[in-house]
Amino acid sequence: MVEKAHTTGLWPSLTDPLRAFGQRLAEWVAPAAEATANGDVYRVSVELPGVSEDDVEITLDNDVLTMKGEKTSEREEKGDTWFFTERQYGAFQRSFRMPPDADPDKVSAEMKDGVLTVSVCKRDAQKSNAKSIKITRG
Repeated sequence: MVEKAHTTGLWPSLTDPLRAFGQRLAEWVAPAAEATANGDVYRVSVELPGVSEDDVEITLDNDVLTMKGEKTSEREEKGDTWFFTERQYGAFQRSFRMPPDADPDKVSAEMKDGVLTVSVCKRDAQKSNAKSIKITRG
């Protein structure tokens, strides 16, 4: 399939600000994340610049890790003949389905340089939740 090239004129210049706004909105609603695993722990990192750890709630329920909160920031600049203020705020939420061997009793979180990292230890392979089911005759 061949895509049609955008024509130069008014339409690209009119829609570009809307695209930029949509990208910024997506970043607020669903901040960028990275999920990794090594031998004994799963780690999920989420970029939350300007967010305080007091404004974030982390839950692990039914193997779903959820990080949610609200970002509020304010910046003010003053000069001899000008004044500028900018406020940014909005709620965000990210959820991740954890593998079955994630241990809900061994979870920790750290916020550093605007990045929230949640670590979930893996269960020991010997500690299985598998149960033997006895078959009865009917």
